[in-house]
Amino acid sequence: MAARVTRSPRVQIQVQRVPVCNVSLETQPPGGQVQKGERLALICMVARGTGDITFLWYKGALGLNLETKTQRSLAAKFEIPAVRDSDTDKYYCAADNGYGPSLSELVSVTVRIPVSRPVLTIRGPGAPAEVGDVVELRCEAQRGSPPILYRFYHKNVTLGRSSAHAGGGASFNLSLTAEHSGNYSCEADNGLGAQRSKAVPLNVTVPTEDRKELLASGILEGMLGVLGPVILALFCCGLRKRLGRRPSGNPRGSPPSPVPPASSYVNSPAPLQGQSVYENANVVRGDEVYSLVYHTQQEWPPAVPPPRTRVEDQVSQNPHGIFPPARLSFFCRRAPQTLKLMAT
Repeated sequence: MAARVTRSPRVQIQVQRVPVCNVSLETQPPGGQVQKGERLALICMVARGTGDITFLWYKGALGLNLETKTQRSLAAKFEIPAVRDSDTDKYYCAADNGYGPSLSELVSVTVRIPVSRPVLTIRGPGAPAEVGDVVELRCEAQRGSPPILYRFYHKNVTLGRSSAHAGGGASFNLSLTAEHSGNYSCEADNGLGAQRSKAVPLNVTVPTEDRKELLASGILEGMLGVLGPVILALFCCGLRKRLGRRPSGNPRGSPPSPVPPASSYVNSPAPLQGQSVYENANVVRGDEVYSLVYHTQQEWPPAVPPPRTRVEDQVSQNPHGIFPPARLSFFCRRAPQTLKLMAT
């Protein structure tokens, strides 16, 4: 007896695709900062989804379609080989596996431009620049992504710095002195390479009065610098020499005390000869020693029996107070010769 086969009714099974979800867009390099001329990759990804998925990339708020790819994967990549200035914008992507597109968030892409060579200009109240003027140093790069850091130089010495956060140029004010003549330059840097400007010369004019004062002060300082030590040395040497030769008994510069001639009584009819008294004046100059000589000459009357003093004789002989003049001799002794000066 043959077996009998019984078939069940047919059952139709429908397999449904999993719709895409959690669509996101990433950039390489990360952060959306890319230098002009470099490669930019926009990667569109989904968290889940089955079947073939169609990926679309858009630029700007108007949604300009850049690329469309269909593939059986959860991620796809769109590349810009060399970005340009116009590629700076906002981007987003969409993914669809038959259940409708799902969109990502907006992602900003910034194409950073290296700075161009800056231009330095010097603005002042007038020409030529004079001491005391305030000039403005203006540095500006025509191209370059902000922020830009500017540095100002005088003879390769940094004067100051300033930042331009929104682009454009920067300024630095300088109050001029006589030392500010020379070449000036500036530098621009936004992190993608620094550029230096050409050197700009500035000649600071010194007014005539100030120039005379500077010249006089310079000459005076030079003379003091050269002659000051010499004068000081000569003064110290002379002072030491004078102190070494100063007599111990009579201080230097004290006037000599004249020594009066010895008193004598005249009892002889013969006139009394003049008497000379010598005394050092204690004036020393080098090898010279000065002396004072007192010489008196008197004539006396004949002797009388009662002894009389010299003063009484002189008063009697000179009722009007006129006495014979004294002669003063001044000697200057200098080794090895002796010089005699006479004054009457």
